[in-house]
Amino acid sequence: MTEEMGQTMFERRRMDETVEVVSALSVVMVAEQACVVADETGTTPASATEAWDRVRRRLRAELGEDVFSSWFARVELGSIVDGVAYLTVPTRFLKSWLEAHYAERLRVNCMAELPGLNGIMLSVRPVSRDLSQPPAEIVPLRGRQAAPVAPAAEPKGAPVPVAQVEAAERDLVDACGTVLDRRMSFQAFIVGKSNQLAFAAAERIAAAPAGSSPYNPLYIHAGVGLGKTHLLQAIAQEARSQGKRVAYFTADRFMYGFVAALKSQTALAFKEKLRGIDLLVVDDVQFIQGKSIQQEFGHTINALIDAGKQIVVAGDRMANDLEALDERIRSRLGGGLVVEVGDLDEALRAKILGNRLEALQAAHPNFQVHPDVVAYVARVVATNGRDLDGAANRLLAHATLSGQPVSLETAEAAIRDLVRTREPRRVKIEDIQKLVATRYNVSRADILSERRTAAVVKPRQIAMYLAKALTPRSLPEIGRRFGGRDHTTVLHAVRKIEKAIAEDRTLHDEVDLLKRMLQE
Repeated sequence: MTEEMGQTMFERRRMDETVEVVSALSVVMVAEQACVVADETGTTPASATEAWDRVRRRLRAELGEDVFSSWFARVELGSIVDGVAYLTVPTRFLKSWLEAHYAERLRVNCMAELPGLNGIMLSVRPVSRDLSQPPAEIVPLRGRQAAPVAPAAEPKGAPVPVAQVEAAERDLVDACGTVLDRRMSFQAFIVGKSNQLAFAAAERIAAAPAGSSPYNPLYIHAGVGLGKTHLLQAIAQEARSQGKRVAYFTADRFMYGFVAALKSQTALAFKEKLRGIDLLVVDDVQFIQGKSIQQEFGHTINALIDAGKQIVVAGDRMANDLEALDERIRSRLGGGLVVEVGDLDEALRAKILGNRLEALQAAHPNFQVHPDVVAYVARVVATNGRDLDGAANRLLAHATLSGQPVSLETAEAAIRDLVRTREPRRVKIEDIQKLVATRYNVSRADILSERRTAAVVKPRQIAMYLAKALTPRSLPEIGRRFGGRDHTTVLHAVRKIEKAIAEDRTLHDEVDLLKRMLQE
């Protein structure tokens, strides 16, 4: 009896833990499960298929044949559940690009042709699929997309056979079933000053023999779109090509895997599988939530490091700043090699943009962009690599839809929404007075005083000039803030400095530096 009660209590605790985790991650589970659920029969009704054909025709008419063939030809309707159309694509890259650039257009067109629809969801099709139901078209490894291939027909010419394509995809599946993105290799990574240390560390780890970890763990942190995911994918692919057992997770995939293991009562097998690998790669660690999941993640890291296995983790900030993570995990991550991927400088942005445009030109030979346009876009799109991708795609769309070459004017119109103009910092007169006083080795009290020595007059006049140039204050208001002076005194100072900087290059540079220091 006592033994039965103990077993019952153990089962209840296990069920409570499962309920707690499932509740915290319901959104993740619904999104994952919905991607594979069709209607009750597991099929898409014929009427929905016909409606999807109409959606495709609408998209082709709106976007043109080139854009449609490049980005929409491999989108398929999987199912419609509770008013949501579940669309599938073959790669994560295509899913991310469509979500970033065409989600609203897809939603509007689907709602126009599918009655009762209120939303869409994109997911990546499973790697293994029934060969009796071939994909709509076969994609060659290089060049333009091939024509559709009939189920029983032998492939001809450039298209790659279905079995070969699927075999290549299976070669990119890691030990836990995640499909790696072949585009994100070391060869495709553009190296610059801001990422060269992270790149060198990633290459060293990927090339190291199993069980010989040069830096463990490696923690890479960077902002959005700066290349940390590319580096992690490259590490996983290179290590796997050398025969290492690799597990690559995003934070949501790790959480979903653990929850699914708890629900199916295979948590022990899940843990053992993770502990049997040579390299664990986890992206976006800041999103790992739930006490039980964080505990399991921490135990996994400890077990792998103690066994000499390599850990590579990426996040959006320093490990010590990940307040939502357990303190022991933060300590472990901070105890290894911590590398930051910095902001992209203009030279690196130009390289990345040039690389993206070359890839597009390979698929669209008539698409050409002048170097001056590339330089302009790299200068004004100063945020991240994803925005550079967006800029390249916008240039392609404008060129293919209009049939005109890309000029500086068309480029400016195409990327207008990507140019993030920062609001200039609001400069205060007090800040101007303090900075000028420090720069010229006088006190703020001297600038506000009645002293007329040359060592004080010049800084005072420069400060008045900057107050007029950088603040919306009127001349009388500026005079009052400079010791109660008359507005004519301020006007005299402004005109004198304007004349002086026009004649003296050294003073011009000096005043310009003060302006930038005040505005940054």
